[in-house]
Amino acid sequence: MEESGEGLGMGYDSEYTGHMRYWFKNKYYGWGWRPATWQGWLIMAVYVAIVVWIFRDVDSQSHSGSDTLIGMVVPVILLTVALIVICWKTGEKPEWRWGKKKSEIRNSKHES
Repeated sequence: MEESGEGLGMGYDSEYTGHMRYWFKNKYYGWGWRPATWQGWLIMAVYVAIVVWIFRDVDSQSHSGSDTLIGMVVPVILLTVALIVICWKTGEKPEWRWGKKKSEIRNSKHES
């Protein structure tokens, strides 16, 4: 069975540990992801740039605030669904969290 994200160019941290290098890691608070590598940050920057471009394009062609809103809803929803799919395939399994896990706190103390 293939590891999640292999088709998107994800690599391994090293040949010795064999751990997947996720583009997105779980958020410390709530449900979702945060960028963890340059690839993740690039995806987020492209997402924001496309949303800004959509807004500017729709705003320049609309005649009222409601035209702008209506023209933005569908493209931004589709773009956000695409972002979630990318995060799902290249990130850790999402779960609800409230702070760091005890194992993460323990590991960060050992690394210092």
